[in-house]
Amino acid sequence: MTRTAVIAGQGALPGLVAEALDAPSVHALDGFAPDIPARSFRLERLVPLIESLLDEGVERVVFAGAVRRLRLDPEAFDPRTATLVPRMAAAMAQGDDGALRELIAIFEEWGLPVVGVDAIRPDLIPGEGVLTGAPSAADTADAARAAEILAVTGGLDIGQGCVVAGGLCLAIETLPGTAAMLDFVARTREGRRGGVLMKAPKPGQDRRIDLPAIGPDTVAQAALAGLSGIVWQAGGVLLLDTAATTAAAEDTGLFLWARG
Repeated sequence: MTRTAVIAGQGALPGLVAEALDAPSVHALDGFAPDIPARSFRLERLVPLIESLLDEGVERVVFAGAVRRLRLDPEAFDPRTATLVPRMAAAMAQGDDGALRELIAIFEEWGLPVVGVDAIRPDLIPGEGVLTGAPSAADTADAARAAEILAVTGGLDIGQGCVVAGGLCLAIETLPGTAAMLDFVARTREGRRGGVLMKAPKPGQDRRIDLPAIGPDTVAQAALAGLSGIVWQAGGVLLLDTAATTAAAEDTGLFLWARG
């Protein structure tokens, strides 16, 4: 048995990962509330956390769940974690992807390999194909346009999603997240319908951490925004509950498409 630590963010994903593991050690950043019991820790005390994991016999780490950028308290650092501040500050200045890469590097320097969710729950990352519904020619064109947009915005570390309708970009996902983007679209469309939500990891992103995710709530929000369907990069997006998400799409008339 390989003892695994789950570093949990918000949402259902930490529980889905933990249920596939034997006696996982689950820890959540202070201020975040995963759907499973977890021991809280502060990023300012990262080294003591890593040492406690090693003392427990943990052999690998998986990050699961949504997190937001934290405001660090200079007075909360322990002396050893404080030595990492220059590295952490430089990484955070490079954007979310740079900060997450540095976090992975720190864990691995202490002898704790970081694995992706797909190493534990490969079923959560569907391969290419249409799960339900039938994208039209217009939807296919909108999906291609959305993929072009995300190739640019993702490369700038801006976001992992956008909404395109009739070839026009209606919204780009930024720090507030997918739900806020879809709410904006719903409030500004004035009854018009059609278009797609596209999700994809950032180009060059380390896919062991911070993969975009889709679930039943995403379908409900996309339906309220008047969209025709949801499309994502096959093999690069987490589908949190295939049965429930597919059922929600069928109930609302949306298509679901893992695009190759």
